[in-house]
Amino acid sequence: MALRLGDEAPNFTANTTQGEINFHEWKGDSWAILFSHPKDFTPVCTTELGYTAKLADRFAGKNTKVLAVSVDSVEDHNAWTGDIEETQGVAVNFPIIGDTSREVAELYDMIHPNELATLTVRSVFIVGPDNKVKLTLTYPASTGRNFDEIDRVLDSLQLTAERPVATPVNWTPGDDVIISPALSDEEATEKFGEFVTHKPYLRTTTL
Repeated sequence: MALRLGDEAPNFTANTTQGEINFHEWKGDSWAILFSHPKDFTPVCTTELGYTAKLADRFAGKNTKVLAVSVDSVEDHNAWTGDIEETQGVAVNFPIIGDTSREVAELYDMIHPNELATLTVRSVFIVGPDNKVKLTLTYPASTGRNFDEIDRVLDSLQLTAERPVATPVNWTPGDDVIISPALSDEEATEKFGEFVTHKPYLRTTTL
């Protein structure tokens, strides 16, 4: 059964390019982005892991760790990372799980027979400090992911976890946010000061 939002992210112990990790212990009280790629030494995956490595400092500044996985071996991962650095101009700076047993892939429903019968598709999970699943995304093998969008969603998740707000369409950090309808106008004024009422259910403010 596929993981749903709010489910606890399954724990696992696995070998990675940075040694053995226990997922929950490794992430600790941080956020985590767990993402799968279909196969090492393939073109789209090479660009994805390279770009994710370029975002490492940005993610670290948001208390977020990144972990990749495919059903290839750690040895294959280590051999492939040289190609990533050569072609993408950045060294891979996060662990990649060698999931030859498919344990992690099965726990997270990353193998979709209608798309790839034996390989992981392009799944993404954002897991919160409470180990609960906050976001799930699945792309077909032919479509590279937009990691800037994943980063944008992370910003929204972290903001809305701390404040009684929601983020509107195409929101980016610094844009106005939507005040939770659960707050009365008096409570909204107390928490946010000035705000704009477009409709009784749609109030926006600047943070």
